[in-house]
Amino acid sequence: VQLQASGGGLVQAGDSLRLSCAASGRTFSSSTTGWFRQAPGKEREFVAAMRGSDRSTFYNRSLKGRFTVSRDNAKNTMYLQMNSLKPEDTAVYYCAVGSRGLIQSSAIMAASYDYWGQGTLVTVSS
Repeated sequence: VQLQASGGGLVQAGDSLRLSCAASGRTFSSSTTGWFRQAPGKEREFVAAMRGSDRSTFYNRSLKGRFTVSRDNAKNTMYLQMNSLKPEDTAVYYCAVGSRGLIQSSAIMAASYDYWGQGTLVTVSS
């Protein structure tokens, strides 16, 4: 499975951005898809995830309300809509796919995912 993330860039505080991640090599309709981010000098952090079987969504509580995760199984593509961006959202954002449906406690852990995209940089200026 190959994941190609895109949509990152330089934006101003308060702007919106939508990240995309296209998967090839297999379909992920039954999988859990997730987004993580890593800011400079910090550990990778869970952002959001969606479980394929029932479309349940999980969010980092500090981000819920500004970020929305979605996916289009027909296009084998996942999305992360980010609104009201803040400078502290600056990070490399990674998409990931787990090989099965995950419960919330597993979906927030990077180790639960088998495939990772290369990351896309989001920079939010103040």
